[in-house]
Parts: sequence; C-alpha cells; structure tokens
Amino acid sequence: QVQLAESGGGSVQAGGSLRISCAGTGFPADSPYSMAWFRQSPGKVREGVAAIRVDGATRYADSVKGRFTISRDSANVLSLQMDSLKAEDTGMYYCAAMWGAWSTSSWQTRALSLREYAYWGQGTQVTVSS
Repeated sequence: QVQLAESGGGSVQAGGSLRISCAGTGFPADSPYSMAWFRQSPGKVREGVAAIRVDGATRYADSVKGRFTISRDSANVLSLQMDSLKAEDTGMYYCAAMWGAWSTSSWQTRALSLREYAYWGQGTQVTVSS
C-alpha cells in the first residue's frame, strides 16, 4: 500500500526559504510513477505547484517558476525547495503520486491536475508572513 508522509513545514518571513519533503513507501517495483506537490489556502481550491516524472522531467505552476525547485531521490523522497517566499505561498502543501506513463502533450496539460493523482499525503502547513 502506497503511503506518503510530508514533513518540513513551518513559518517563515516573506523573502525567506523553506524546504519540505515527502517520504513515499509501498511503491511497486519497476513501475513508472510521477510525484507532485499541491497546495491549498483557506477558501481556495487545491492547486498544482510542481510535478516530477520518473525520468526527471518537471512542471511548475507559473506562480512559482524560478522560485521553487522540485526534486526526488532514489529512495522515493520528494522535496520542494521554496525560495523568495511570498505571503500568497501560504497554505497546506500536499504530496501526491500516480502511476503510468505520460505523453508529451498530456504531461504539459495535466501534470498539475488533481484528477491525475491517486495517492495523497496528509499535508504540511507552510505559513509566510509579510
């Protein structure tokens, strides 16, 4: 059974940096999978932040391009390095995973779509004060 557990959330002032991580367990061997970060602020829908494919390809939301970096290691630990944080980055950050291959077009259009991801962590809170 796939399980995802986030860690590393906290409070930081605007302009600062924070790194959050997600430990994944129970992944089937030799299966292509992608992982992603989503976030949800109070009163808003959950939105995709960044995604990474099994071959290392990445996708970022326009709002975080140039400031956030997604990565993962061979031990299925997903990380999100967040720099130049803004108050609007505040929210609950969720780790997600899905199995299967992507076409070039589907990766470009759906990599940050909630409906693509079947497995979710419980979330870690990130608060940025201005």
